[in-house]
Amino acid sequence: MDSLPDTAGPTVKRHRLSTRLWHWLNALLLYILFASGLGIFNAHPRLYWGHYGANFDRAWLELERFGSWWTLPASYNLALSRHWHLAAAPIFAFALLAYMLWSLANRHVSRDLAFRKGELAPRHVWQDIRDHARLRFPTGAAALRYNVLQKASYIGVIFVALPLVILTGLTMSPGMNAAWPWLVDLFGGRQSARSLHFIAAFALAAFFLVHILMVLLAGPLNEIRAMITGRYRVPQDKSGERP
Repeated sequence: MDSLPDTAGPTVKRHRLSTRLWHWLNALLLYILFASGLGIFNAHPRLYWGHYGANFDRAWLELERFGSWWTLPASYNLALSRHWHLAAAPIFAFALLAYMLWSLANRHVSRDLAFRKGELAPRHVWQDIRDHARLRFPTGAAALRYNVLQKASYIGVIFVALPLVILTGLTMSPGMNAAWPWLVDLFGGRQSARSLHFIAAFALAAFFLVHILMVLLAGPLNEIRAMITGRYRVPQDKSGERP
């Protein structure tokens, strides 16, 4: 996100091209991975901890198969679900790595996502929570900065949840077990990795739904336009003053 010049008008450049491209590519890939992953999960809808898990082992979570409208393809086909999943996964992983490195290089992380002095103070965090709960969206120059909840969620997704999904996915691969056996030890077994993979995937799905809800409430046309063209119309203060 670019800084707002002193002489800027109500429409400013907000999102870099790299951010916009990764955003839409990520949305497509996450859909493919999530829907095909549910198709794979339907082959054995039970989760375990440790190294082993089979029909007669004790599962910590047991679910019914997900309906066809959740899965990719829209019918039970383990081979085709695996095909979709394994086709999208390497693109997803390398796109994330490229975006992380580029965001570090162009200072997007340090400039826009790093917490500033006082932002993590309990009073500041609580006020941000109250503003979100009351649907009080920032205006003026404040609308061009990520608030503390946005920073925490974006950092958590980009640097924790997404890498966790990738690493646990690799841990479930027999080929990667041979190449990187330390991954199995890191997550306490392939079944533990499968459970963490499932939890992280649904955490990302929850983040996606909240993200969509916030976009709809904040003004979908302005928010979506900003993520397509990079141009964002700054919401005005009640006084009508420009930032």
